[in-house]
Amino acid sequence: MTTVAMKPPVPAAGRSPKKKSNPGGGIGRYLLIRFLLIFPTIFILVSMVFWLMRTTGDPITAALGGKLGPDQLAVLIHEAGYDRPIIIQYFEYLGQVFTGNFGTTISTNRPVSEVLFTYGSATAELVFYALIVAFIVGIPLGMVAAYWRDKAPDAFLRVFAILCYATPVFFAGLLLKLIFAVWLKVLPVAGRATVGSELEMQFLPDKTGIYFIDALKTGNPAVFGDVLLHAVLPALALGLLTAGVFLRLVRTNVIGTLGTEYVTAARSRGVNEFRLVSKHAYRPALIPIITVIGLQVALLLGGAVLTETTFEWKGLGFMLIEFIKARDFVAVQGIVALLAVIVALSNFIVDIIAALIDPRVRY
Repeated sequence: MTTVAMKPPVPAAGRSPKKKSNPGGGIGRYLLIRFLLIFPTIFILVSMVFWLMRTTGDPITAALGGKLGPDQLAVLIHEAGYDRPIIIQYFEYLGQVFTGNFGTTISTNRPVSEVLFTYGSATAELVFYALIVAFIVGIPLGMVAAYWRDKAPDAFLRVFAILCYATPVFFAGLLLKLIFAVWLKVLPVAGRATVGSELEMQFLPDKTGIYFIDALKTGNPAVFGDVLLHAVLPALALGLLTAGVFLRLVRTNVIGTLGTEYVTAARSRGVNEFRLVSKHAYRPALIPIITVIGLQVALLLGGAVLTETTFEWKGLGFMLIEFIKARDFVAVQGIVALLAVIVALSNFIVDIIAALIDPRVRY
């Protein structure tokens, strides 16, 4: 019987062997798409701000109506260009926004961009403090809750998390002021610093507006300590709001990670449960935290409005309320537009970090 040797299959004509996928190309394409999505997002948000603000009429009439006569109002409206067709004002406003010109405030006659720069640093500082509180409180307590799953500490921490993100931030601020500033008298009740510290920082040649940095530049430990003491209560009031979210996320994801095969294998080798939680399970659980930071920045910026008002922390949130009281819709429009841009950029930065640390994030 003759044996016929089998020849290896010949590739079909015109076909080339498949190339391996390029992971770098995947992440590059993903980040490019996310970057391009920033522009329509900002366009939609800025457009919504413009049209919602104009539902009340022109800003001059909204701010000064009833204070000036009809003739004087007409002159001011004409000088500001608010008597032109609304669609022309819209396209002019878009052009100004994309060049960094947000107009001039009606109540104080200051460029809105100057107001944003002056008070934006205070809001950025407060949000930074609040994120530190959220990480310090939320992540360790989430790991503790996962370690003591379905036991008394876990039940207590779950209730604590619900209270953190369900309690209105202004109520939490008032409660903290009552306890630590009025009853215990250990922390300042309001403001960013005492008058003496503010005067000392005011004369710095290159001040940043961020008191933490400016206090360091003075070289005076008393000023630095004063700034930190004033930041404790606002940071706690705003940070606990996000800490509750982080606590539940870490708990849920650590419990899920503890059921994976590599953790089961480590447990079979005799690794104790505490080490499994602290060394093996918590790092994968941090990925969801990073992915939601962009949303939490939006939450913190919204909460900063009430926090700054409660503690007289003179940032964008505090000034937003003041401009709303003055019906200065040009300033309100500029502040809300800037906050929208910050949220869009924050989400893009978070997308970059998530794509770099999690290989599953790809298009």
